[in-house]
Amino acid sequence: MEFLILIVSLLFVLVGIAGSVLPALPGPPLSWIGLLILYTTPSIKFDYWTLGVTFVFTLIIVILDYVIPAQGTKRFGGSKYGIWGTNIGLIVGIFVPIPLGFIIGPFLGAFIGELIYDQNDSKRALKAATGSFIGFLASAFIKFVFCMILLGIYIHTVWKYWSVWF
Repeated sequence: MEFLILIVSLLFVLVGIAGSVLPALPGPPLSWIGLLILYTTPSIKFDYWTLGVTFVFTLIIVILDYVIPAQGTKRFGGSKYGIWGTNIGLIVGIFVPIPLGFIIGPFLGAFIGELIYDQNDSKRALKAATGSFIGFLASAFIKFVFCMILLGIYIHTVWKYWSVWF
């Protein structure tokens, strides 16, 4: 039974890593659930501190996942229209069945939002849309690194209790 729990928890962690770059899957929360499942294994001592600290970081990263692309738009000179366009484009891009919609959506959303704000300044709109794209890449990188850290914690914990099973 414990091996089944180990396999299920590992699958959650690995799907979380995939979800760190695929926006349809919530990467860090899935990886954290994998750790939670791991710590429910009877042979492994439940560690409240590890789970608590990683949970807080997971929440922070989930919130930042929505904030970073909008801040990228703002840093590159975007207006509130561009920021709203980024957020709307992200949501639409996730649900519209086009390839790479999660990347194209925020970019186009910021671009269209900036064009609504000022139709004559397409150069500024393109710059704001580029900021949205860079923000998306930064957010994906942060999620990927965090999920890899959770995988490291998983591997360390399994290695630490390896002698219990063999």
